[in-house]
Amino acid sequence: MNLFVSRLRDLLVCSGKMQKDICVELGVSRQKLSKWKTGYNEPSLDELMEIALYFEVSTDYLLGLEDDSGVKSIINNSFNNFTNSGEIKIK
Repeated sequence: MNLFVSRLRDLLVCSGKMQKDICVELGVSRQKLSKWKTGYNEPSLDELMEIALYFEVSTDYLLGLEDDSGVKSIINNSFNNFTNSGEIKIK
Protein backbone atom coordinates (compact mmCIF):
# COMPACT_ATOMS: atom_id res chain seq x y z
CA MET A 1 0.00 0.00 0.00
CA ASN A 2 1.43 3.39 -0.90
CA LEU A 3 1.73 6.18 1.63
CA PHE A 4 -1.01 8.28 0.05
CA VAL A 5 -3.56 5.49 0.56
CA SER A 6 -2.45 4.91 4.14
CA ARG A 7 -2.47 8.58 5.03
CA LEU A 8 -5.82 9.23 3.36
CA ARG A 9 -7.37 6.36 5.31
CA ASP A 10 -5.91 7.70 8.56
CA LEU A 11 -7.20 11.21 7.84
CA LEU A 12 -10.67 9.91 7.04
CA VAL A 13 -10.84 7.97 10.31
CA CYS A 14 -9.37 10.79 12.41
CA SER A 15 -11.79 13.33 10.95
CA GLY A 16 -14.67 11.65 12.76
CA LYS A 17 -16.94 12.53 9.85
CA MET A 18 -19.01 10.24 7.71
CA GLN A 19 -17.42 9.58 4.33
CA LYS A 20 -20.56 10.63 2.47
CA ASP A 21 -20.29 14.05 4.16
CA ILE A 22 -16.61 14.32 3.25
CA CYS A 23 -17.48 13.49 -0.36
CA VAL A 24 -20.07 16.26 -0.45
CA GLU A 25 -17.66 18.77 1.10
CA LEU A 26 -14.86 17.80 -1.31
CA GLY A 27 -17.22 17.65 -4.28
CA VAL A 28 -16.31 14.08 -5.25
CA SER A 29 -18.36 10.93 -5.64
CA ARG A 30 -18.30 8.13 -3.10
CA GLN A 31 -16.96 5.88 -5.84
CA LYS A 32 -14.02 8.21 -6.48
CA LEU A 33 -13.13 8.38 -2.78
CA SER A 34 -13.39 4.61 -2.55
CA LYS A 35 -10.97 4.20 -5.46
CA TRP A 36 -8.50 6.57 -3.79
CA LYS A 37 -8.78 4.63 -0.51
CA THR A 38 -8.02 1.33 -2.21
CA GLY A 39 -5.25 2.68 -4.41
CA TYR A 40 -7.18 1.77 -7.55
CA ASN A 41 -7.01 5.41 -8.73
CA GLU A 42 -5.06 8.47 -7.65
CA PRO A 43 -6.37 12.01 -7.36
CA SER A 44 -5.45 14.65 -9.92
CA LEU A 45 -3.16 17.47 -8.79
CA ASP A 46 -6.17 19.73 -8.25
CA GLU A 47 -7.91 17.04 -6.23
CA LEU A 48 -4.75 16.41 -4.21
CA MET A 49 -4.61 20.10 -3.32
CA GLU A 50 -8.29 20.05 -2.31
CA ILE A 51 -7.71 17.01 -0.08
CA ALA A 52 -4.72 18.70 1.56
CA LEU A 53 -6.69 21.90 2.18
CA TYR A 54 -9.67 19.98 3.51
CA PHE A 55 -7.65 17.96 6.03
CA GLU A 56 -5.23 20.85 6.73
CA VAL A 57 -2.12 18.90 5.77
CA SER A 58 0.47 19.50 3.08
CA THR A 59 0.47 17.77 -0.27
CA ASP A 60 4.00 16.62 0.60
CA TYR A 61 2.58 14.85 3.65
CA LEU A 62 -0.11 13.15 1.54
CA LEU A 63 2.49 11.98 -0.97
CA GLY A 64 4.88 10.69 1.69
CA LEU A 65 7.55 13.32 1.07
CA GLU A 66 7.09 14.75 4.55
CA ASP A 67 6.49 13.09 7.90
CA ASP A 68 4.05 14.12 10.64
CA SER A 69 6.47 16.69 12.05
CA GLY A 70 6.90 18.44 8.69
CA VAL A 71 10.40 17.10 8.03
CA LYS A 72 11.05 16.42 4.38
CA SER A 73 11.85 12.72 4.00
CA ILE A 74 13.75 13.02 0.71
CA ILE A 75 15.98 15.78 2.09
CA ASN A 76 16.73 13.74 5.21
CA ASN A 77 17.44 10.62 3.17
CA SER A 78 19.76 12.52 0.82
CA PHE A 79 21.57 14.14 3.74
CA ASN A 80 22.05 10.76 5.41
CA ASN A 81 23.53 9.37 2.19
CA PHE A 82 26.38 11.91 2.02
CA THR A 83 29.85 10.49 2.45
CA ASN A 84 32.80 12.32 3.93
CA SER A 85 33.90 13.27 0.44
CA GLY A 86 30.62 15.11 -0.16
CA GLU A 87 29.32 12.61 -2.71
CA ILE A 88 25.86 11.13 -2.53
CA LYS A 89 25.67 7.37 -2.34
CA ILE A 90 23.18 6.03 -4.87
CA LYS A 91 21.33 2.95 -3.68
